[in-house]
Amino acid sequence: MKRIISIIVGMSSFLLAMDSAFAQAGQPFIHDPSTIVKCDGKYYTFGTGSGGLISEDGWTWHSGGVRPGGGAAPDAIKLGDRYLVGYNTFGGGLGGGHANAIMVMWNKTLDPNSPDFEYSEAFSVAESLPDEDCDAIDLGLMLDPSTGRLFCTYGTYFGYIRQVELDPVTGRRLPGNEAIDVARNCEASTMMYHDGWYYLLGTHGSCCDGLNSSYNIVVGRSRNPNGPFMDNVGRSMLQGGGKPVITAEPRLMGPGHFGRYIEEEGVEKMSFHWEADLDRSGRSVLGIRPLLWKDGWPVAGKAFVPGTYEIQTVRCGYALQLDVEFVRVQGGMRRRGEDNQPDVPIEGQQLADVIGTWPEGVIGVKNDFFLARPQQKWQVIPVPEAGGYLGGPYYKIIIEGTNKALAANADAELEAVPEFTGAPEQLWRIDQLTDGTYRIMPKEVPGHSEPLALVSLGDNSPTLAPFNFHSDNSKWDFIMISPLK
Repeated sequence: MKRIISIIVGMSSFLLAMDSAFAQAGQPFIHDPSTIVKCDGKYYTFGTGSGGLISEDGWTWHSGGVRPGGGAAPDAIKLGDRYLVGYNTFGGGLGGGHANAIMVMWNKTLDPNSPDFEYSEAFSVAESLPDEDCDAIDLGLMLDPSTGRLFCTYGTYFGYIRQVELDPVTGRRLPGNEAIDVARNCEASTMMYHDGWYYLLGTHGSCCDGLNSSYNIVVGRSRNPNGPFMDNVGRSMLQGGGKPVITAEPRLMGPGHFGRYIEEEGVEKMSFHWEADLDRSGRSVLGIRPLLWKDGWPVAGKAFVPGTYEIQTVRCGYALQLDVEFVRVQGGMRRRGEDNQPDVPIEGQQLADVIGTWPEGVIGVKNDFFLARPQQKWQVIPVPEAGGYLGGPYYKIIIEGTNKALAANADAELEAVPEFTGAPEQLWRIDQLTDGTYRIMPKEVPGHSEPLALVSLGDNSPTLAPFNFHSDNSKWDFIMISPLK
């Protein structure tokens, strides 16, 4: 019993560490965040109230965003060289009840310190009456990349989710455009386009009740931007359907208010808020996860768990390892025994068995068959003081039991240096791609300004080169050997 209790306690600590390690850094406190928008090298998101968050790197967030108008649940989108920001009046001007209005306004920049920072006068694009079967709040904006059309969805549990079409040049509602019903039994809706499909995302469950909030994000899709939007089992979102995208986790409750951010082809992120982060006094915080596409459906990627891994190239399944002498283990020949003899566990090769054969100083890196050898076991550990990128911290990648660190060199090649120093070429960005595999990139490559990623030049030859989502040479898998202790 004592051992079982120890295992349970250890697993609880591991789960807590897993969630905490993936929380955004700084002060990411926000409710109902807008879709993240990048402006002049910084990331912005706005929330209920009049403020918002800013991040220089996409990982550490602080207050400072400015959005007039108050109200709730804003959204933002870049259209050409301007930004369209919307919010709702939150019952503040049309008589109470479900009386609300969706307001939008323009700005040349989102940087409140810029001389060009000035919001236009806000104007209404949708309204709801006190006794209407829709509440005009929680807007979402989407520019259709295939047609250039601009859509706005809005609404809550108090009736239908509705859609109107806006003029992408003026931001105003197109003349004669009538609102249409597209969903119900959800709120915090928005749309996105992918591979010929239009996706409508909404948030099911209850909000605004801290640890008791049951918010969760769902999705339906249609070939037509006006719907009907159906889920994975054929339920219409007009009937309350929706395929799960992300739900609560052990220390993080109530994900809601989906936003999509495309960094480049194959690298997408989704933003949202957690209604309650149990490690931050139960406060509502910004969440960012990889956005994956599985069988044509969007799915939230998982938090990357620090630990010891085999780093496997998708190209051929070989493992990244130190380029050191292969040391055979005792009993390597095929063995047979009598059937009535008990099984005896055999210990695998240990670091102490081989480290004396490794050269001192810098060691080369190659790919080879995985045999669970010490030179193939990489510890991947976040380095909080090094900052990060959109949705993640930088990591150090070292051989387990040593301080030998994976690094980029001035020849745009890989090597393992004797000691991790925190130098930029020893810090690694790990992005889960839309197909579930990973891109691995050094923070900097000495003497090179262009971003380079870990690539398999051949089956045995890892190198650094421009990332290509359409090539398995650029993709890697992390196979966990053990979690970080």
